[in-house]
Amino acid sequence: MKYVKHILLLLILCCWSSTFSQRKTTVIKCGKLIDGNHETVLENAVILIDSNTISQVGTALVIPANADVIDLSDYTVLPGFIDCHTHLTTQPENYYDDLFRKSPIDYAVTAHQYALRTLEAGFTTVRDVGAGEYVDVALKKAINKGKIPGPRMFVATLAVGSTGGHNDVSGFSPYLRFNQFSGVADGVEEIRKLIRTEIKNGADVIKMVATAGVLSEEESVGAPQYSQEEMNAVVQEAALWGKKVAAHAHGAEGIKMAVKAGVASIEHGSLLDDEGIQLMKLLGTYLVADVYNDDYIISEYTRLGYPDKIIQKEKLVGRQQRENFQRAVKAGVKIAFGSDAGVYPHGWNGKQFAHMVRWGCTPMQVIKAATTSAADLLGMSGKIGEISPGAFADIIAVKGDPLKDVTLFERVSFVMKDGNVYKRDKE
Repeated sequence: MKYVKHILLLLILCCWSSTFSQRKTTVIKCGKLIDGNHETVLENAVILIDSNTISQVGTALVIPANADVIDLSDYTVLPGFIDCHTHLTTQPENYYDDLFRKSPIDYAVTAHQYALRTLEAGFTTVRDVGAGEYVDVALKKAINKGKIPGPRMFVATLAVGSTGGHNDVSGFSPYLRFNQFSGVADGVEEIRKLIRTEIKNGADVIKMVATAGVLSEEESVGAPQYSQEEMNAVVQEAALWGKKVAAHAHGAEGIKMAVKAGVASIEHGSLLDDEGIQLMKLLGTYLVADVYNDDYIISEYTRLGYPDKIIQKEKLVGRQQRENFQRAVKAGVKIAFGSDAGVYPHGWNGKQFAHMVRWGCTPMQVIKAATTSAADLLGMSGKIGEISPGAFADIIAVKGDPLKDVTLFERVSFVMKDGNVYKRDKE
């Protein structure tokens, strides 16, 4: 009986050893590598991937004999990009149709298309900052379960805003009612309950509408829409549950109020002033500025049926936003990439890079904004936004040198997420 046990043990060990030795390693040969952490470019690097995780990176690595080799020797390889401001469940088609002739089902059945376009554009992770009816949660779950392809998602669910503000439907009959979940809350207690409800239903981050906005019909474009006490309550309640707050904020005063409350990021930041810049530097608040989409709104939104009031608001803030972004970059405010895709077509996220360079960033700065800086904002440093041991195998490649031409990021050739290849252009 003793010998039988020994034989069985040997058989188990042999089977385990055989299985382990047959585990496939994926190898990527890089022409040039920008790893997200360093500002130097590594030539002829090799990346070893075990399942969905990067195991080794270097120039003198031994390639395992049984490895699956992906030859990107003619490409520049980078970490998968992170977009910190998307609305992945929607895309404008017609202002009044979008408001009144579509149900949440309409948005739910098309969201997977936008997810795929975003992934194929090289964005392997997104922070989705506001969606109705928890469609973003359902989309995230479907992606995580492998039912549909899409980026890794961090979702905000319903944006939190005040009655009559940018988060509310304004300018219509007071008898108009929407029978759906509402992100409108006034006063500390209502705000706290709404945040708890959102987290209960899957929110990873809280989106606070701190000021008025552009693509809505309330009168102002940037006035504060919560008191300091209410903004403080948003951040405090989110923190109790281990969540960060992203603040939609255009106006200078509302930006400063949100920063003082302790938000992790200011979204848009259009009318940011010198005092706000210094406050953001002091507290380490990220600026997530969508400096491309002004072009699209001015060019296309009249055709899409948007009221002239909205177009005029965009004309008021568009140029100022870009100039203030430039001042923030020069001053050393922390910058994370955020496109506001969903205001313009999904998959066009990469158009933002050239505009960030045009308004003050270097090519390496915009790369870091969309990789390690964005990962830091999401609390995911070491796991996404970099090509290093222990990080997820989220990897993209472009043909050419993006440090000389950032528009290459509008034409990503190769996309891998979690070790799986989702796009590879034919040579």
